[in-house]
Amino acid sequence: MGKRIIAQRRGKGSPTYRAPSHRYVGKVRYINVSQPVNAIVKDIVHDPGRNAPVAIVTLPDGKETLIIATEGLMVGDTITIGSFSSKSIAPLSQIPTGTPVCGIEAFPGSGPKFCRASGSYAVVVSKTEETVVVKMPSGKFKEFDGRCLATVGIPAGGGRKDKPFVKAGQKYYAMKARNKLWPRTSPCKMNAVDHPFGGQTGPGQPKTVSRHAPPGAKVGSIAARRTGIRKTGKDKR
Repeated sequence: MGKRIIAQRRGKGSPTYRAPSHRYVGKVRYINVSQPVNAIVKDIVHDPGRNAPVAIVTLPDGKETLIIATEGLMVGDTITIGSFSSKSIAPLSQIPTGTPVCGIEAFPGSGPKFCRASGSYAVVVSKTEETVVVKMPSGKFKEFDGRCLATVGIPAGGGRKDKPFVKAGQKYYAMKARNKLWPRTSPCKMNAVDHPFGGQTGPGQPKTVSRHAPPGAKVGSIAARRTGIRKTGKDKR
């Protein structure tokens, strides 16, 4: 008797695939201010739920919040919230062009949504009266509302991928921190009873599947409009 495929088990939401959020430090967020305020960095800690370190900042009223720690940020530094400075969380409309930013809001008040991973940053390219064009890490140019907040700087920990895991045990504990399934068996190496891709002796079986396929067969490219490498105009003959 075969097993349920992993896509089905994830959808069920068993403890095997549930993120251990009780171990995480907390949610990073911005505060809405009517006028600029200064916050003090209380501590910089590691969060098992993310790649970049997290800074605990203390607000003037004594409350604490979490933000993504940027390169060069130290305990005791002052972060300006609401206006631009070298270490600040400011609206995109106030940030000069060419400045690297991270933790960009999707819309005013949404909280940091883009460029939150370590070493991932965007660059302010141009501005209009109401919008700001930002170059994303993918190279795509995205337009944001000028009132969207962003953190000035690059998230710390950008060199984390330079050091190899070396041992399988280190990789195991890194994946276990977020409850990721590892090691992952390739579907084409499984038996036919365990996965739709199983039982293959080589390539040749399509990975596309109908949108109306049953849950046990919905793997691979679901309802794909097209497959293969997209050719440019020069490659077309």
